[in-house]
Amino acid sequence: MKKAFSNELYVELQSKHIQERIEQFDNKLYLEFGGKLFDDTHASRVLPGFEPDSKLKMLLTLKDKVEVIIAVCAKDLERHKMRRDLGISYDDEVIRLINEYEHVGLYVGSVTITQYQHQNSADTFKTKLEKRGIKVFMQYPIENYPHNVDHIISPEGFGKNDYIITTKPLVVVTAPGPGSGKMATCLSQLYHEHLHGIRAGYAKFETFPIWNLPLKHPVNLAYEAATIDLNDVNMIDPFHLEKYGETTVNYNRDIEIFPVLNTMFKKIFGESPYASPTDMGVNMAGYSIIDNEAAKDASCREIVRRYYHAQVDYLMGKINDQSLEKMQMLLSQAGVDAKNRKCAIVAREVAQTRQGPVCAIELNDGHLISGKTSSLLRASSAAMLNALKYLAGIEQDIELISPTMLHSILSLKNDYLNMKTPLLDIDEVLLTLTIASAQDQNAKKCLEALPLLKDCEIHSTVILSNKDTETLRKLNMNLTCDPKHATA
Repeated sequence: MKKAFSNELYVELQSKHIQERIEQFDNKLYLEFGGKLFDDTHASRVLPGFEPDSKLKMLLTLKDKVEVIIAVCAKDLERHKMRRDLGISYDDEVIRLINEYEHVGLYVGSVTITQYQHQNSADTFKTKLEKRGIKVFMQYPIENYPHNVDHIISPEGFGKNDYIITTKPLVVVTAPGPGSGKMATCLSQLYHEHLHGIRAGYAKFETFPIWNLPLKHPVNLAYEAATIDLNDVNMIDPFHLEKYGETTVNYNRDIEIFPVLNTMFKKIFGESPYASPTDMGVNMAGYSIIDNEAAKDASCREIVRRYYHAQVDYLMGKINDQSLEKMQMLLSQAGVDAKNRKCAIVAREVAQTRQGPVCAIELNDGHLISGKTSSLLRASSAAMLNALKYLAGIEQDIELISPTMLHSILSLKNDYLNMKTPLLDIDEVLLTLTIASAQDQNAKKCLEALPLLKDCEIHSTVILSNKDTETLRKLNMNLTCDPKHATA
């Protein structure tokens, strides 16, 4: 796939722009950080060349000035909300984020628990964090938030919240997922900083939608496709258009909330530093696109993938009719046909002549390879072995793993661990291949070919297991499935 994005230019422009925004205020900026900080694989798919940790690299250029606050909603802790892509709860995700930030040298100053009403899970989590030496602050529900501005900007509103003591000029407010209270945390801090005589600022950093691309650009449509469950809608920013006569793109929630935010800024500062939602942003991604056609092509591919994901989510009851209809509309707006996904076409064609599920992989050289379910392997595992043989230059009929070894693993799973899984998953096959590679050069060559699967497309005629899905994610392969449950 052609490179569409200059990561180096992006890091340079973004760092410079944030530094300018810090200096706009009293050397204190609260930056609401949307999206994923160090594993933004969506951005890397729609903007080839964008590295998943680009935003992290940008922050590391400002490391000495950065402090991180992680916001997590007490209601999400109480209901054990999960981060779907990683399969872990929000409290575990907060711990993971703290470890990841500290590992790269970013200072995590504190965690704030929002919407706190003395929930048991929140109290337990607070104790757990404090035992690790993490400072924890509380924010409380505010009646009629965000509309009753006079009440919000008062001792009974933001004044009830803990004042989070920070020491760095740039305070990055992030969270384990949407709806965690990042914006409310920033605004509460502006209120408290003002009481302490500090004119702190607020800005928002979200990569998508990209404000200086057209409204219906595939990159922006792909963002809508990725957030159909949130019902986000890209819109022309009417405030920016009225003030500057310039057409820019934002999304409905920011546009709807801006009049309230503007009033809050005026109540706190006496005047608002911003004339539009676009003004609040610090996103330089649009200026770093170096091949617009490549970005369009990559984004159209992503919209197709999101369409398949939506069909599966609908079958699983994770999205409703309205979300599925919106996904179909986005396909139409992008001018793409989901039926043209090559690996899906091959998988279905092979499935018509074989009994059972089939997986097909489109490699980066355009070659298409399939695998079918056997008495030992899932279709996904068979396709993986076939693809690795091709990439390693090994004939398909050469045996890499002895059936005796595979039967032994199945026996362990079924007879001793009571797992009752009749077929081997991808990770089990790769582990077995690793053992075989100690004595078999062909197996070793196949393992060495694993990095070549990065960015390859794979389609299954049935919904894959969570284990296989996670393994493919770790290999950076782009999976889609037909909305059909496997029978075994």
